[in-house]
Order: sequence, then structure tokens, then C-alpha cells
Amino acid sequence: MLGATDKITALYCRLSVEDMKEGKNGAKADESNSIQTQKMILLQYAKQNHFPNPTFFVDDGYSGVDFDNRPGFQQMLAEVKTGRVGTIITKDLSRLGRNSALTSLYINIVFPKSGVRYIAINDHFDSIDMNSTECDMAGIENWFNEFFAKDTSRKIRAVQKAKGERGVPLTTNVPYGYIKDKENPQTWLIDPEAASVVKRIFEMCMSRRGPSQIANQLKADGILTPTAYKDSQGIKSLNTAPENPYG
Repeated sequence: MLGATDKITALYCRLSVEDMKEGKNGAKADESNSIQTQKMILLQYAKQNHFPNPTFFVDDGYSGVDFDNRPGFQQMLAEVKTGRVGTIITKDLSRLGRNSALTSLYINIVFPKSGVRYIAINDHFDSIDMNSTECDMAGIENWFNEFFAKDTSRKIRAVQKAKGERGVPLTTNVPYGYIKDKENPQTWLIDPEAASVVKRIFEMCMSRRGPSQIANQLKADGILTPTAYKDSQGIKSLNTAPENPYG
């Protein structure tokens, strides 16, 4: 069994889309919530209060609503379950999560069960004193954090819907069948060659041919996959070109 001084102090940082704000000149993130700022605050707090073995766990670009798909959080949780973590520190409660029920579950059950102390610096929350006013307010704070995430999501969807209704592209990656207008990258033009394939797929689909049948026919006819086609046109793609460009 590890002694108190042998355990690590987990410094958890998280930043996601809902925490980002558009600043001047296209600045991506609010500096007060940036990963770099969080690291500075957490490390300074750990050193000032003599917490041993500070270790960072980071999730950059992950929503606070979802706990299961955050690699940094899951790595930290694995360390908690092995008994190697003595204390977890975050900048505030929202960094831990924006799902009220799950955040409360970890704070009130999972962490205490593993003998882990949890601290949210800016919210003055410290599980070592669960009778404090700050701990009583944690439930309300967690609810507000969840509301913020949902409200932001609704606003983003509304903006995207309005853009779509105006015909504004909602992605920087142009889908197969279109190309960017060289004079105005915000405008998409029909790519005649790719569009003919799209129309053919539609016709085969309307003729009651299934996805596998359509794919096999295109392969037999030597039609390049969307990624291979973009590569042949010198267009960047997020996907890696397959070994068989017709597969």
C-alpha cells in the first residue's frame, strides 16, 4: 500500500469547444481557460500547498458532458482505481465535468471510496471539509455548469441551422461531388466528374441496388474512391488514401 507521500497529485486540465471564445484576429481560446493557463495555476497551487508528485492529465478538445471518451480523464481514473492518487486538483468544478449527475457521482462517491481528496481551486471546493458552505453549493454549481453546456450547444445549433438555410457551407472539408470556388472559398461549385458518379450512385440506389452491390460495381468499373479521387486532383483530405484506390 502506498504512503501519502508516495501517491501522485493529479492535476487535471480540460478544454473543449464550449469553453472556447472567438477573440480578436481569430483567437481560438479564452486565455483564462487555456490548457497552458490551467497548468500554470494547478502547478503553482500544488507547490504552494506542498502536494507531492504533481502529475498532469490533460484533455484538450473534449466536452465536459462526456466522461467516458476523455482519454486524459480515463487515464487518471485508472490511476485512482489502482490507489496511486492521493489528491485530484482542477481549476474549477467545470473543468472536471459539465454533467451534473456524473460530476457529483465522482466527487461524492467514486473519489472518496478510493480515498482521493478533490479540490476545485476557483470554486473554493475541498472535499476534506464536506460541511463547508462551498461544498453545499457544489451541487448548484454543477447544475449551472451543465446548463451552460446545453445552452451553448443550443446556440451553436441555431447558428449552424441559420447558416445552412442561407446556403453557407458548414464545414471546411468539401464533400465529394463539390469543389471550392477559387475566387470565393466560402462558395462550393459542382465538380462535374465527381457529380456524375454521385448521380450514378443515386440511380443505382433507386433501382433497388444495395450499398455493397453499388460499391462492387464502382470498383469493377474502376471508379476512384472519394479519398483517392481527391488525391489525384491534388486536393487535401483528412483520410489516408487506401492501398486499392478503387476499393
